[in-house]
Parts: sequence; C-alpha cells; structure tokens
Amino acid sequence: MYTHEQYLELIKQFPPRPIKSEENLEAIQEIVNQLLDKPQLTEEESDYLYVLGMLIYEYEKDLDIVPDIYGVELLKVLLEERNLKQKDLVSIFKTESIISDVLNEKRQLTTRHIQELAEFFNVSPAVFFPRSLM
Repeated sequence: MYTHEQYLELIKQFPPRPIKSEENLEAIQEIVNQLLDKPQLTEEESDYLYVLGMLIYEYEKDLDIVPDIYGVELLKVLLEERNLKQKDLVSIFKTESIISDVLNEKRQLTTRHIQELAEFFNVSPAVFFPRSLM
C-alpha cells in the first residue's frame, strides 16, 4: 500500500533539486544506484527513482548528451551498433526468451535490467527509461 509518509521520508533523506553541476549529478546518481541495487523497490521508491531519473534527464538534455531514443528502442540500436546478439545479454536477462520478450515489448525492463544494461553499455540508467516517462 502506498503511503505518503514513506515517500516523504525518501525526500527528506535526499531532497530532489534541479542538477546544476557535475557534483549534483554524481550525488543523484549515487542515490539512483543505491535504489537500483535493491532487489525490489516499493512503489514509493519507484516513484522517487522516477523523479531522480527525470532530474538526470533534464540535466543531460541541456548538455545535449542524451540520445533521441530511449528504453527498448535504444537497446535495439546499441545491440545493432555493437554487433551483439540477444545471447550476449543472457548474463543480464538470465534467458534469451526474456530478452526476446523485452525487445518485442511483451515485458518491461526491470530496475535490475536497467542498472546492469547501463553498466554493460557504459551509459546513464536514465536512457533506458521509456520515452513516455521522459
């Protein structure tokens, strides 16, 4: 059950503010990584992660380093550009059928997938959020 108190506690611990420097970005990315390290997020944590992702997106958009494509669309491009096959991502997704479902948009990326894909491709986790969230 969603509680405003739990969400407010997250905001009190690290109040989200617009990113104005690399130091701000690093601080927010540290919180994002802590959340992505969790095996499962509460609804409050997912909402908070979304807000932090939006702040990162806004900052990177102004730097013109965020691509025009996001989420699964970007994943497909990265696979093609690097001549990778679905089987090359089994360490992240566990099975080729899960990869196939994600690429065919029958399944959504999980927070763990997003974190591991970001590390694998050396990009910000924010680029794997679907465009509709941006």
